[in-house]
Amino acid sequence: METLEAWEIAIRNRHLPTLLALSRQDVPQLRLDSSNENLSAKGAYVIRHFGKGRDLTIIATGTEVALAVDAAEELHRQGYSVAVVSMPSWQLFDQKPRAYQAEVLGNAPRLAVEAAGKFGWTRYVASEDDVIGMSGFGASAPAERLYAEFGITEDAIVARAKAVIASKETI
Repeated sequence: METLEAWEIAIRNRHLPTLLALSRQDVPQLRLDSSNENLSAKGAYVIRHFGKGRDLTIIATGTEVALAVDAAEELHRQGYSVAVVSMPSWQLFDQKPRAYQAEVLGNAPRLAVEAAGKFGWTRYVASEDDVIGMSGFGASAPAERLYAEFGITEDAIVARAKAVIASKETI
């Protein structure tokens, strides 16, 4: 769905360059319901919400959204309420009204999951420690191997999430 929405944004965009970065990875289809609204045009949106309230927000993009959803499901099994935000475009999201941004991101602690790198995510999370991703550039291998090598795993997300939530509770 996001690829189709991104394509629509690209062909309608007459004033700025567009980049679609697609993966060869086998990624599950997370949005199955069609909608008249192009959610990707908002730049970010809540793709899943587990539980009532919000103990944590996990922000992810692209193929990492599925990993974030899996981690959020595990956290929910452990008693936490977690929202997962798919953020296909920082630029589009940053153009939205502050009220929409606050609604999507919430007031809970946040983690970001982005395999490509940690740079820039501190605009949405408290520190670079709250970004699960590669700290370098240029590694090449199958995604599963890179994810394991660089700690971009469900277990790593769950562990960091619990630490972030615990640190907020003690403040």
